[in-house]
Amino acid sequence: MLLVTTAAELRAHLDAVRRDGGRVGLVPTMGFLHDGHVSLMAASVADNDCTVVTIFVNPLQFAPTEDLAAYPRDLDRDRERCEEAGVDLVFAPSVEEMYPAPVQTTVTVDGITATMEGASRPTHFAGVATVVAKLFALAGPCRAYFGEKDFQQLAVVATMARDLSFPVEVVGCPIVREADGLALSSRNAYLTEEERAAAPVLHEALEAGAAAVRDGERDPEEVRALVAATIRAEPRAELDYVAVVDAGTLEPVDPLRGEVRLLAAARFGRARLLDNVGVSLPAGG
Repeated sequence: MLLVTTAAELRAHLDAVRRDGGRVGLVPTMGFLHDGHVSLMAASVADNDCTVVTIFVNPLQFAPTEDLAAYPRDLDRDRERCEEAGVDLVFAPSVEEMYPAPVQTTVTVDGITATMEGASRPTHFAGVATVVAKLFALAGPCRAYFGEKDFQQLAVVATMARDLSFPVEVVGCPIVREADGLALSSRNAYLTEEERAAAPVLHEALEAGAAAVRDGERDPEEVRALVAATIRAEPRAELDYVAVVDAGTLEPVDPLRGEVRLLAAARFGRARLLDNVGVSLPAGG
């Protein structure tokens, strides 16, 4: 497995792979890799001739009040996990390599960024879209793998790739969970023992909402209220939002019909956690 730190090295290697007829898989991450990331790597390794994992804690997607300096990092451990997963190349650039001059150009995806994470973190998705656009430009034609845990982010990236005609197929991969339902996240490392015991309420609440939909509830506000009340019943959870939307457009849908996504965010001490579940209904509701 190769480790490269410059854009020129990355481009040269991946161009050579494609010249030889190989297909490239790209797994963008911010490091501190867990089994959810490993599942993305496994999907890429199975689908492609060369898999590259990028490890870069992107400052553009952190607001001044957020946890950029404290974000967990362990490059040596990450390299081991990549090698074990069969990754061919790790791209771990410095901030200076990715942003050699003050950034004057950012990528904004309108519409689907206005709610949920976009409302709670107004600058977040511009930072995500900008760094992913740079990674797509550096990697060239490829398949890019993202987890469904960050469901709105996946939609933003897929929309950007389509709108800007990147030669990239964006692949969404299922959420990986602990045995008690907690979605894997690098920020789970922030949880105290008590907060870790409380955190599965996020998934429990979403599953309760999904069960209500499967049992016939078609009023999105009733479903949203059920999920919110379940989370608020946990003293260690500070609810940010609950949303019940069309899975394809992320727009409200009333009455519920078709592919529906329930999403929630809550804070447990230092850790702000996201989760979501999907429900499939007949088109007529």
